[in-house]
Amino acid sequence: MSSSAPITEGRYVVPLVLVTSLFFVWAIGVNLNDILIQHLKKAFGLTDFQSSLIQAAFFGGYFLAALPAGWLMQRVGYKRGILMGLLVCATGTILFIPAASVRVYGFFLFALFVMACGQSFLEVAANPYVTTLGPAESSERRLNLAQSFNAMGAVMVALLGSRFILSGVEHSAVELAAMSPAQLLQYRVSEANMVKTPYLVITGVFLFVALLVFLTKLPEIGDSEESEGGPADAKLSGTLAFPHLIKGVMAQFLYVGAQVGVASFIIRFTEFTMPGTHEKAAAHYLQAHLAGFMIGRFAGSAIMQKVLPAKLLGLFASGSLISLLVVLFVSGTAPAWAIVLVGFFHSIMFPTIFALSLKGLGPYTKLGSSLLVMAIIGGAICPLIMGRISDAWNIQRAFVVPLLCHAYIFYFARWGCKPSVVAKAGIGLVPAGEVE
Repeated sequence: MSSSAPITEGRYVVPLVLVTSLFFVWAIGVNLNDILIQHLKKAFGLTDFQSSLIQAAFFGGYFLAALPAGWLMQRVGYKRGILMGLLVCATGTILFIPAASVRVYGFFLFALFVMACGQSFLEVAANPYVTTLGPAESSERRLNLAQSFNAMGAVMVALLGSRFILSGVEHSAVELAAMSPAQLLQYRVSEANMVKTPYLVITGVFLFVALLVFLTKLPEIGDSEESEGGPADAKLSGTLAFPHLIKGVMAQFLYVGAQVGVASFIIRFTEFTMPGTHEKAAAHYLQAHLAGFMIGRFAGSAIMQKVLPAKLLGLFASGSLISLLVVLFVSGTAPAWAIVLVGFFHSIMFPTIFALSLKGLGPYTKLGSSLLVMAIIGGAICPLIMGRISDAWNIQRAFVVPLLCHAYIFYFARWGCKPSVVAKAGIGLVPAGEVE
């Protein structure tokens, strides 16, 4: 049985609440991309592959900023790192306004890239910080609970994004070809301008949260250097000496790739499997997928009081594999509802892989966190592969990509997440089985 240690301690309640709010806020950037893919596809007349560049730009920013964020966090601490992340996020979101005005697709991609760099700082800081705000025995539950609010934000973003960004105006290829240049331009301008107000509001949200963080005293916790006897200035080479961390980075890469790939093409998939479905109706399946994601996060955090995190991760990976087999090989409405169910099974994967991978790292926690955040680049690569498969065959066949990803996650849950004995000068021993 898993430990019944409390979720946190009294002295950490306020910092935990404030940092948990960050998980809610950064759901905005990640989950609006699923709406943007459909929206900008119309606004610029993009192919599935071209529209998937949205995820490539966004998660490319995560990848490139993660390691610098970890190094910087070692020097300036969690609070300043979080503040920097929020300000960079606000810079990226405000760039959507001129991008919409000039209607250059590359400008949108650049704005997303900047925003993602900021969110990478938030991820590198907030995920490991939450694991330290209480007993080590309940770190997985604590991170799952905090990530539950990210899922709640995802549901709200999907609802609001489909309401305020998707116009509901769709034209077939024949109708677009019949338009005059002036009519086509007017249509493209109208679609591009739909993002201005939502992203202006989002900029205000990032700045408001930055103000709250600035005014709040956050304890700076030193990753147990004293108790571990580790070096104060941890090096990347030492971080790479933990086999379970390396396997965790691969699992995180594949999980994020699968999660983003599935969500990115839910609207397209629904329109394919149920011809004649309107984009706003198809978006309901995305909303249901994210609602399942949110329910799974809260449920998973509670279940971990009784079931070991690694075992629960394996069970959820099995559920994802079965659901994706339905997506690939069944016709009618069943595949669309199977995708909704995948959202539930995805729920605990990111925080659980994250926490299991950081077990026993001590002073290497911040750099280990950076590597796990860099693994988010999977969210750029897998949708690109899925887009290529969709353009070459169809969107249903593209779901073989997340199927293969979940096969590795199942391996990580069953065998790969168990730490080996690591003897490093200045670290001591990390015993096998400490994950439990």
